[in-house]
Amino acid sequence: MAVKPVDIEDFSSAAQDVYEAIVIASKRARQIHQDIKIELNQRIETLNQLSNTPETEEETDVAANPDQLKISLEFDRLSKPTDLSTNEVLAKKVKWRYKIVEQPEVKAEEPEPEE
Repeated sequence: MAVKPVDIEDFSSAAQDVYEAIVIASKRARQIHQDIKIELNQRIETLNQLSNTPETEEETDVAANPDQLKISLEFDRLSKPTDLSTNEVLAKKVKWRYKIVEQPEVKAEEPEPEE
């Protein structure tokens, strides 16, 4: 796999600074990876449901399912999540916001009435 250089000035212009852009790209890469993983698992699960042949573990290791190998190779050819997320950040297709933490209101203690 070849290394793809990224212009730091373009990358940092997508956010307030380079570090923020890196965090944004890494979080987006995680999201993309999760989506790909879910899709792969769904396709393999449907494939396993279609071929409902009870086999022992030894038989499944020796005789690999050609359809499952085809699906795996198809997903291996996809672009890597980091490449996709970096391109999205550079193209400014990613929207983000800061998490707003609400602080509970502190009530002033009222003095107890004296008797």
